[in-house]
Amino acid sequence: MSTAQGANVDLKKLPSSKGKRFALVVSEWNSEITDNLKSGARETLLTAGVKTKDIEEFYVPGSFELIHACKVVSESLEFDSVIAIGSIIRGETSHFDYVCQGVSNGIALLNANGKIPVILCVLTDDNMQQSIDRSGGKYGNKGAEASIAAIKMASF
Repeated sequence: MSTAQGANVDLKKLPSSKGKRFALVVSEWNSEITDNLKSGARETLLTAGVKTKDIEEFYVPGSFELIHACKVVSESLEFDSVIAIGSIIRGETSHFDYVCQGVSNGIALLNANGKIPVILCVLTDDNMQQSIDRSGGKYGNKGAEASIAAIKMASF
């Protein structure tokens, strides 16, 4: 049984990903976290049978920019599912709250109005340790979990 990192899911029981294409849209902000999430997502897609040529990566400066990039990528209709990968860590100001809310609402709107599912893989943590724990640490890799959702939604 092949399973995703940190997710107790038998990848062989997922819908077929044969011929499906996936886009990973990755924030460069907090790259030590987003790189780990991207790796978890990519590894899970490959383990589930997605071909390397069917996974494309796109980079944006921060999590807020994920909204526009995911919109452009999904509207291209070249992909069966898009994964928005980001990391927002609470600071000393209310900026955290505004960015988290904006990103969540933006991705929700893309899903409500678009033709391609956009999977929200944006960590919203209080501190760096929480982000580390969720990007390959003691709580697994949320990127791997996002890939499972992407595969399921690509076949919806």
